[in-house]
This record gives sequence, structure tokens and C-alpha cells, in this order.
Amino acid sequence: MEVNINSDLGESSKFHSTENDPALLKIVNSANIACGYHAGDEETMEKTIRISKDNGVSIGSHPSYLDKENFGRKRMNISPEEVTKLVINQCEILNKIADKLKMKVTHVKPHGALSNMACENYELSFTIAKAIKQFDPNVIFLAHAQTEMEKAGRDLKLRIACEVFADRNYEDNGYLVARSKPNAMILGREESARHVLKMLENQALNCYSGKQIPCDIDSICVHGDEQTAVDNAQYLREVLIKNGFQLKSLDKLKKIN
Repeated sequence: MEVNINSDLGESSKFHSTENDPALLKIVNSANIACGYHAGDEETMEKTIRISKDNGVSIGSHPSYLDKENFGRKRMNISPEEVTKLVINQCEILNKIADKLKMKVTHVKPHGALSNMACENYELSFTIAKAIKQFDPNVIFLAHAQTEMEKAGRDLKLRIACEVFADRNYEDNGYLVARSKPNAMILGREESARHVLKMLENQALNCYSGKQIPCDIDSICVHGDEQTAVDNAQYLREVLIKNGFQLKSLDKLKKIN
């Protein structure tokens, strides 16, 4: 079975260091690169794209609300027109740098509050999906599995990759446990790998309560902002390969192509 490992990278800010990025880019298959609205800048984008290219890692835009003060994690209510503009602007910012380096933006994955709100809200998800389609109708929409985001993308006939999280717990409604709760994160590498394998084997979200929610799974996100991030990601990669999974960049997954 083919599967993808992705990570949110290039997120230089007062909240987040990019020191783990070079090591993670030797492990993951696809990088979601911050485009300056919640973190990152042109220099960091260029550096991240160069390292991605060297490692055969596909790159994607990681659009957010314009919210550097809160790392894009503050919920905002803005018009559909404003959402459309911010998604397209961020895709174009990354695409311009990628073009210069002869790389292609292959996917788009919303960040933070924009993503969390879209998971719950079909209209917002539909607006984001329309913006992605306007930017490039062939780009892959990397969406949280079994959410309004996935539904809107499929309704617009976008190429969809369904994502689950290696290091996050799920509520019984299929949404991520809020970071403010003590059980939000899964930090131990063995526990995280078991969590992922169970989801892949069952093709279902593995909720904290034990509930299973059937879903498609194409990609696994590993976060890079914990001290154990690189070790955990490397361990997960090794476990997946040992269990017969073929690791591919998003644009190489047969199911999506």
C-alpha cells in the first residue's frame, strides 16, 4: 500500500524554529511551506524549497489567516472574498519562488485556525476549495480526512489527499483534540507509530475514546516543532516501511493520479 508522510515546514517565527527542517526533509515525502501570513518569509521559503528539491520532496502551499501574532491559530470571521484572496495570494507567493527554482507547487494544505474552522464549516471549505481550483485546477487539496474540507473538495472535483495526524488525538466527532487540552498531543514515538498503524490498517480515525470513524487515508502529518520531532518521524518512517508501506510524494500516489 502506498502512503505519504507530510510535515508543515518553513515556519520561521517567534513561536517556531526551523532548525529541524533539514533533518525532517530527509524523512518526509511532502512539505507544506508557510507563505508569510502566519510564519515564514521569502528567504525561508526559498531555502525550504531548495532542500526539498535536493531530497525529492514535493512542495505545497500552507495558507493561513494573516496572523503572525498568534501563529495563525486565532479564529477569524472574514468574508468569502477575503478568504479567496488570502488563499490565492499565498499560493502565488510560493509558486513564484518555486518557479525560479524549477519546482512545482503540487498541493495546498490550510493551516491552523483556517484549517480547523474549515473542517467544521462546509461554506468556508467550499470557498477555500474554489480558491485552490482558481489557482490551479490540477493541484492536490490536502484535507483532513472525514471533514467538511474533504467533502467540499470532492464536490468541486479537486484531486483530494486525505490526511491524518501521527501526533494528535481525535475527538469522537472526528476533529482534532484542541491543543489547549492535555490529551491533544501524542509525543512518544512508539505510541504515535501504533496510532498510525491502527488507522492505516482499519482505514479509520482512531479517536481518543476508542471510537473508530471509517475514512480514506492517503497522508500522515508529522509536526516538526517538538524536541522529539525528528526522532519520532524517522521511527515512524522505519515502522511503515517495515510493515510493507511504500512511501511516495503526494504527486506520485497512484490513487490520486
